[in-house]
Amino acid sequence: MASNIEKAKALINTFANGDVQAAAGLLAEEYIQHNLAYGTGRNAFIGSVEYLASAPAPTTVETVRAFEDGDKVFMQSIYNFAGAGEQVAFDIFRFDVDGKIAEHWDNLADKAAPNPSGHTQTDGPTEAAEKNKTEENREVVKAFLYDVMQGNNLDKTPECFDGDTYIQHNTAIADGLSGLNAALGAMAEQGISMVYDNVHQVLADGNFVLAVSEGTFGGAPTSYYDLWRVEAGKIAEHWDIMETIADKADWQNDNGKF
Repeated sequence: MASNIEKAKALINTFANGDVQAAAGLLAEEYIQHNLAYGTGRNAFIGSVEYLASAPAPTTVETVRAFEDGDKVFMQSIYNFAGAGEQVAFDIFRFDVDGKIAEHWDNLADKAAPNPSGHTQTDGPTEAAEKNKTEENREVVKAFLYDVMQGNNLDKTPECFDGDTYIQHNTAIADGLSGLNAALGAMAEQGISMVYDNVHQVLADGNFVLAVSEGTFGGAPTSYYDLWRVEAGKIAEHWDIMETIADKADWQNDNGKF
């Protein structure tokens, strides 16, 4: 029997192979879509597969890393939909009691050049370790979100890192706590604020933890997907995608981003 990770990979691969029957078999009929650019329900997803299959340019899908937490699979992939250009995405799929894919959340961004430290949006370790420390690592990230990202106890920031050892995959920020502080300082000088108001999900598998947060960036409503790798109880590596939340008048479903 296929694992949930295998099912999630098979579903997104239908964008590339056009296998409508496979998509229909993997999805619950009342599939809930939180990507606001698409309709909700199984038939809407199948319609997207059919559309891409008919496009003159092929769609490509590459899954870089995939993890599992209870009834959810979270993964990072690179898409090129009908030749429109490469995008990096985080996808979250929830499975129902029958093993069908029942709900989906995501964040996407255009693929960018390497950051100031030479890291891309997707390189680095792909396999989870410390499987026996999943809950401990989830709590490390929850504390980091509360204390640092939400600004409740900024004096604790140095405690979250192993000195200046921090690998950064954000497209605009260099490695290290020093790189993070420099980037935040530069944004402050430009009057750009990065605010994390609410944390909606914190998913963990071993030493990889994905947080889904809502806030604002430069005043614009923003969805933050942050993937952290934890090592020996410290924040060691970070991948992320920020996405501006579309105006409600443009939503193609009423499920909300979160």
